[in-house]
Amino acid sequence: MKGMFAEQMKAAPVNGGFKMDGYWVWCPSVIKGDDGRYHMFASRWKKSLPMHPGWLVASEIVRAIATRPEGPYEFQEVVLPARGPAYWDGRSTHNPSIMKVDDTYLLYYMGTTHPFSDVNEKDGLTLDDPRTIVARANKRIGLATAPSLTGPWQRMVTPILTTRPDKFDNFLVSNPAPMMEADGQVLMIYKCRSYKEDLSQRFLQSPTMAFGVARAKSYDQAYIQQLDSSVFRKGIDVEDPFLWEADKTYHMIAKDMKGSICGEASGGFYATSEDGTTWDLKQGVLAYSKKVLWDDGIVREMGNMERPFILFEEGQATHMFFATSDSVDGGGIMTCNNTWNMVIPLEEKG
Repeated sequence: MKGMFAEQMKAAPVNGGFKMDGYWVWCPSVIKGDDGRYHMFASRWKKSLPMHPGWLVASEIVRAIATRPEGPYEFQEVVLPARGPAYWDGRSTHNPSIMKVDDTYLLYYMGTTHPFSDVNEKDGLTLDDPRTIVARANKRIGLATAPSLTGPWQRMVTPILTTRPDKFDNFLVSNPAPMMEADGQVLMIYKCRSYKEDLSQRFLQSPTMAFGVARAKSYDQAYIQQLDSSVFRKGIDVEDPFLWEADKTYHMIAKDMKGSICGEASGGFYATSEDGTTWDLKQGVLAYSKKVLWDDGIVREMGNMERPFILFEEGQATHMFFATSDSVDGGGIMTCNNTWNMVIPLEEKG
């Protein structure tokens, strides 16, 4: 059953969104600036590296602009570049989420590092590479602030959210989905993984991804993890949450890895909450699909539809953004030739 924004989606502009020659592009987050233009914060890394796991060791957050939400967006600058292995986010910055509080812009993101040599295109980077393994285990959530969308950006010295050795988020934390409440407090849903108990297996992370909840009294105070176990029941495999509040209710859309919630593998599911901690999954409701109608009249099944982001203007949801890829034999990020950030305009809700 289609629900939420799936029924409001117009045709996606083929020439819209944000793409860059020579780069993999991912992770859209958009805000309207005081200049009246739309500023997209995104992740990119060179195509000389594999799409996956290249992002783990070489992603950087950039800013692009457009005169309208649909784009096309034009690259402006690198916002959070690599800064060396000694920093917790020195090798890769990824998963940007932009918002404004009073006169301060907040850029939440994932960062990671490793102590080994830089990766180059001749290395043949794989999931078994020590740089990949260590960078995955070092994924943490950070925050940078600035007085303007053009900076200067000041990164926090340490992550605002890290792992807990004795809890379900003991391996990594990433994919921050923050939401600012009316009283200045921050609610954040984040993705996490646990270590496997059987360390003889090839990979140390658990086979499924989970969500946690964190809160802070204000953006510059401590972020406290709220739960001792995953938001959803064990075995639910999810990632890429996006949050908002409407009608005194918290709302979430996110990616359903196996399709056990929304009915489509890698499609979007929908959930609601009264307190931001306990969430009600809407079983069988498809928030968004990998099958997309484009403005050339063709419906294409995309290789990926990830990192959903909704643009609200004057309280109205107007556009949805996704990281997407072309589909090569259904292989998604493992076999795609191109990735970019796409946009879908939404019909006004009656």
